[in-house]
Amino acid sequence: MKVLVADDHAIVRKGLKQILLEEYPFVEIEECANAEELVQKANDGQWDVIISDISMPGRSGLEALQQIRLLHPRLPVLILSMHPEEQYAIRALKAGASGYCSKDLAHDELVNAIRRILTGKKYITPSLAENLATKLEEESLPEPYKRLSDREFDVFKLLVSGKSISDIADNLSLSTTTISTYRARILVKMNLKTNADLIRYALEKKLI
Repeated sequence: MKVLVADDHAIVRKGLKQILLEEYPFVEIEECANAEELVQKANDGQWDVIISDISMPGRSGLEALQQIRLLHPRLPVLILSMHPEEQYAIRALKAGASGYCSKDLAHDELVNAIRRILTGKKYITPSLAENLATKLEEESLPEPYKRLSDREFDVFKLLVSGKSISDIADNLSLSTTTISTYRARILVKMNLKTNADLIRYALEKKLI
């Protein structure tokens, strides 16, 4: 079995390799540290499973996933993230992920997730299944933050965490002009006026 692991933290990649080798002693594992490298290696090699973080320098893991899906629609991709599943799991599944696994539950959950997606099925936790059912009921009146694109949501999360435009630009490897444009779109879509309004909204909805 060949597995590609994408995460910008070497210690996380090392931990994932240990978990995989415990379960699959003869697995071949390659690593990459950003989305650009992930897309390139995904296209250049033959993989049984890809395990990718969401938050990486430059393009996000979800953007990389969407690009991989165009050329490899059947390749199982498991999204592994520190973000709570209620914030990103549904977005990941919509982008084409085979499953979503929280890093804080990685050991047991990771092995179960890989076993399932290798059979061609989706991996979702019971709590995510409940969230999906709830989301179907709320589709007619979505929360304002759910109208944001994946990249807009990334910028939104950084804005409400107190990051400046320049800090966010550095974090996402984008220009300050681009981040300012994203901020303007976010405010319009959410019908808010200032960063303080965004923070207040995020606190009310327990997004931070």
